[in-house]
Amino acid sequence: MSDPKNTFTLDGQPVEFEAGQTIMNAALAAGHYIPHLCHHREFQPHGSCKVCTVRVNGWLSASCTTPASAGAKVESDAADIQDARRRIVQMLFIEGNHFCPFCVKSGNCQLQAVAYHLGMEDTSLPHRFPSRAMDASHPEVVLDRDRCINCSLCVRASRDADGKELFGLSGRGIDTQLVVNSPTGLLKDTNIEATDRAIQVCPTGALLVKRRGYEQPIGERRFDAQTIECEFESKY
Repeated sequence: MSDPKNTFTLDGQPVEFEAGQTIMNAALAAGHYIPHLCHHREFQPHGSCKVCTVRVNGWLSASCTTPASAGAKVESDAADIQDARRRIVQMLFIEGNHFCPFCVKSGNCQLQAVAYHLGMEDTSLPHRFPSRAMDASHPEVVLDRDRCINCSLCVRASRDADGKELFGLSGRGIDTQLVVNSPTGLLKDTNIEATDRAIQVCPTGALLVKRRGYEQPIGERRFDAQTIECEFESKY
């Protein structure tokens, strides 16, 4: 039986947690998937994408930054919450250039997988079709800002895992962009490597290793065999 001192309910199901855990981490550890894009268990939560928003005792809150508390009533699957998540993901699609059918990250893209999970069939909004600067100056790595969703995962991974601090976010609102920490602002003048964790954790096709496109045939890609919720539930 669950200890009520260390338990909250998620959509009516009891979830045990450890001191210091967030709602997100406790839920994932218990096998409950909460959609998210900027969260990664290896790094400090950022709370920027808001896809993981849940209702806690009647108040909306990002589950990746909200500490778990005993007796809390958490709602994740409510229709209005799912609608809000779907709208957020739709806006991420229209703010960038995400052409899934011929993107090299298709089938391995977390943004695409979350959209499928939420039942997003179209964007229903006019696309902005931005033209942000692409950086292909490095011999091994390319940065496509039109596919960047400003999740800051590469920023945190480069700083905390790679020890390089190669990336940052600059600007405000719709003008926020990923910037490269080098004298020229180009990847060629950094010590980035194809094996860096910053590249591996990118949830979209914003950071890619050159000459590695379409290596996996359809049917063998990351989210071909299982949906994103099944993958996360099996990891924890």
